Amino acid sequence: MSTTPRLDSLPAGIRTPFDYEALAHARLAPEARDYIEDHAGDGVTRRANRAAWDALPLWPRVLRSTEARDLSIELLGRRWPTPLLVAPMALQRLAHPDGELATALAAAMQGVGMVLSQQTSVALSTVAAAVRDEPGRGPLWFQLSLLQDRGAMLELVRRVEAAGYEALVLTVDATLRAPRPLALPADVRAVELPADAAFHPAPGWDDVAWLRGQTLLPLLLKGILHPADAREAERSGVAGLIVSNHGGRILDGAPATAAALPRVADALGGRLPLLADGGLRCGADVLKALALGANAVLLGRPVLHGLATAGAAGAAHLLRLVQDELALALGQCGVSAAAGATAELVDPSHA
Repeated sequence: MSTTPRLDSLPAGIRTPFDYEALAHARLAPEARDYIEDHAGDGVTRRANRAAWDALPLWPRVLRSTEARDLSIELLGRRWPTPLLVAPMALQRLAHPDGELATALAAAMQGVGMVLSQQTSVALSTVAAAVRDEPGRGPLWFQLSLLQDRGAMLELVRRVEAAGYEALVLTVDATLRAPRPLALPADVRAVELPADAAFHPAPGWDDVAWLRGQTLLPLLLKGILHPADAREAERSGVAGLIVSNHGGRILDGAPATAAALPRVADALGGRLPLLADGGLRCGADVLKALALGANAVLLGRPVLHGLATAGAAGAAHLLRLVQDELALALGQCGVSAAAGATAELVDPSHA
């Protein structure tokens, strides 16, 4: 694969992020489409994710001065251009030959963060080298799941550190999952996983403590839904949490992200950075998540839809549309800064 992503042209007629899904499905191989759209069980949680964001109203405030809107946020001690990050998603070369490299460049172009998956199909050093020195980019983080072999785990962490990633995101909700065989094309594989790698079958809080002790990088936990787990995570000393149900891919019947987020936010009381992931598709969804207590959000499948449709250009355009919608929604709700979104936007009793 070339280290320079090709420039695919954008199809005509795209007006919203939702328009990309059908276009992507028309371009994807059936196996790739099924993998990207996969869900646990009957898809109850995946549908609930989307339905919960749709059902949550935004209560506009009028006659406020919002001509200038600021999308920037503070996260882990730094100021970033937007509250958006690309969620960690495996094997992105299934969606487009340029895979994670194209996604990372698209994100950096739009000031959006990138969380690279441990199961990336492009080398982590290649992705980091392409974007880490971009002055206007968002956060550059690396997601991992615990391996049984701690030596292999440490070797990976050291390479992540050396490449310039700024935080680790430990996925904690995907240890047990139903097997879903995937026949990969010959030229697509998880390049950072040893062929004999085995994931830890039952990690515990002691494993989180061990990983924290092996690195100076901030450690966030992804996959927290229960307020009690959020409080335990705070006691463990992690740097932040990501409220996520893995896009409905793990436990069918788990609560929607929009339902879990305010409960976790209440449990933490603002003492830890909080991000949300699961079912978010547009700028209005982002604003709702911020109002429910998130400091930032992760976008998943929609970015892959943009990538599959038109490579880096499609992913960048998708991310631009979401940011433009967020800026518009902020103005329409009488809010001048993304960091200023509060619960009154979704519940007027908080006003």
